[in-house]
Amino acid sequence: MAVNEKQYDLDREITWCPGCGNFAIMDTLKKTLAGMDLSPDQILVVAGIGQAGKMGQHMKANTFHVLHGRLLPVATGAGLINNELKILAIGGDGDGYAEGGNHLIHAARRNVDLTYMVHNNMIYGLTKGQASPTSEEAIKTPTTPRGNPLQGLNPISLLLGLKANFVARSFAGDNEQLKTILEQAIKKPGFAFIDILQQCPSFNKINTFKWFKERVYDINASGHDSSDLQQAFKLAQQWGEKIPTGIFYNNPDPRPTFREAVLGNRDKPLTDSPINPLDIKDIMEAHL
Repeated sequence: MAVNEKQYDLDREITWCPGCGNFAIMDTLKKTLAGMDLSPDQILVVAGIGQAGKMGQHMKANTFHVLHGRLLPVATGAGLINNELKILAIGGDGDGYAEGGNHLIHAARRNVDLTYMVHNNMIYGLTKGQASPTSEEAIKTPTTPRGNPLQGLNPISLLLGLKANFVARSFAGDNEQLKTILEQAIKKPGFAFIDILQQCPSFNKINTFKWFKERVYDINASGHDSSDLQQAFKLAQQWGEKIPTGIFYNNPDPRPTFREAVLGNRDKPLTDSPINPLDIKDIMEAHL
């Protein structure tokens, strides 16, 4: 029997603010997974702290809610143990680019087999509107009342600099593009990264839905070759009146995944392996 997106629904109150981009992202994710005939029991959502991280509470799947910025280490461990699960790491720009920035670098470097969705509203939403790593320079927030003195992080350039396996950006207001990117990311072995631009109507009054809608354009529809890393770098520098979205880089010759590098070509999950009853008493006593 084919999977229906309604199988991912939970009878639970959704606590996002009206107009939040998370609604569209979750709806698109459910449709994508159902379209790929993936059922909730085949999915593990590892969610961070923040409004984006609440997605794990609002859709039916295996879920793991972790400490702020720590979703990628947990997702890495889960993938090593059970490679039969499709692992989705989901968090926000504060969770992923601030507290979780170091983990992001090494997950990409190791080519961990997962899809990382970063909901980027360029503000801290859960904690009431402080400046995040991607906030625009000069934006006034509770932590930057005179205007943000720092330039925003460019996550696409960062991931391209790491030569990450799959690097993309989409917009919560373009469901068809996001669905296409999600499908390709989930199918791609290794680390797949998607920066998803979205509005925060409660706390970010600058980077609104209208602001994004007037600026985003699809680089793949414009002829970009996603195997061209150098061209991807050039496109990644654009920000302002024009904001590129789409698949920037899809590595045509991917290296082994982290699991393959560590465990070799082991087909079965470690959860199916017998427990080794190794007695380490002699080893411990030899070092006392």
